[in-house]
Amino acid sequence: MWKLAILLYPATALAVAINLFLAGLVLHGLGFSVISPITALWWCLPLGAPASWLAGRWVRGLMDEADR
Repeated sequence: MWKLAILLYPATALAVAINLFLAGLVLHGLGFSVISPITALWWCLPLGAPASWLAGRWVRGLMDEADR
């Protein structure tokens, strides 16, 4: 599963960055400060690892289900 998570890391890290940036835009409407795209990219580096692991588990479960 870790090999699969490593392969999925670039896609999941970028998805995390996009979601962080958009969440920052939503929170800006509630009075918080805006999260810049660069800040979202920096935060996606550590937060992309758990997201990759979860995506790897999900895909592995789909693969196991397809094998049955």
